Amino acid sequence: MKEKRDETIILRLSKTEKNRIYEKMLSMGIRSLSAYIRKMALDGYCLHLDLKELRRMAYLLQMCSNNLNQYAKTANENGRVYAADMEDLRQRLDELIDIGKQILSKLAEL
Repeated sequence: MKEKRDETIILRLSKTEKNRIYEKMLSMGIRSLSAYIRKMALDGYCLHLDLKELRRMAYLLQMCSNNLNQYAKTANENGRVYAADMEDLRQRLDELIDIGKQILSKLAEL
């Protein structure tokens, strides 16, 4: 059962402080001031992870998976696999490994 929020805290701020809070809130992708302040007060920090590399990695994984299925189908039908296809797949996998390392290094900085 969700806990009822019926208590209020009044907070006095300068205009500059208020603007900074709103800027930080919006930069985190949070639209509710109450949610943002509650999160900051209870947990001490908010993280907004913008991992474009992760989206790219997921896309490349999907493409590699599709290509691998096509290569397996061709190998089953013809009994052979083309070196150019394997090199293309190898390059994509190397890119995935590099992106994975970038993501891990960014996460380690947090």
